Amino acid sequence: MDYLASLLHLSLDEELLRLRDAAKQGRDPCAPDDTLALLLACARMRAPQHILEIGTAEGLTSVALLSECAGARLTTVESDEERFLRAKANFARFGVEGRVRALLADAADVLPALQGEYELIFLDGPKAQYIHYLPDLKRLLAPRGVLFADDVLLYGWVSGRAETPYKRRSIVQRLREYLGAVCTDPDLRTVVLEVGEGAAISVKTQ
Repeated sequence: MDYLASLLHLSLDEELLRLRDAAKQGRDPCAPDDTLALLLACARMRAPQHILEIGTAEGLTSVALLSECAGARLTTVESDEERFLRAKANFARFGVEGRVRALLADAADVLPALQGEYELIFLDGPKAQYIHYLPDLKRLLAPRGVLFADDVLLYGWVSGRAETPYKRRSIVQRLREYLGAVCTDPDLRTVVLEVGEGAAISVKTQ
């Protein structure tokens, strides 16, 4: 363990930490500890009452967000049925199912129909779709709301620090389009950080 990692302590339920450790060994690894710590810090500062998550996976990040944000309600979208069912079980296990609206669907189909405003949006779905989701995400983001997009640098491919495999060039191009859009949008203030596989944090100015 390096020095910076040794300083990182997630104040989460022991059972949740155990499930996160197990998930890291599986085919659906959850957000790295440093990424989750940054996300929870954003949540702590914004104190959202309404959270939108694209990409539920096993629901462990959802549970962490709800643990951090007392009284918040979360809408989460997952297209994979197996992951969705595991997430539902985890919501029940941690007693947060009453605060979660879990949707088994493709986000591209769900987002245009969603209404209301969300103070925090966590984007961790299909990377090539980030740019396509953006108009609806911006519409749904509350003033001074935080849009946290995960995995935006993707193994160093997006930044050019690592050579992009031929089959991944389309995803990399779409992620670059997303970053270009959020970094130049006059209604957003965006910072891109090399945390985990990269995080883009955008705050809506109006």
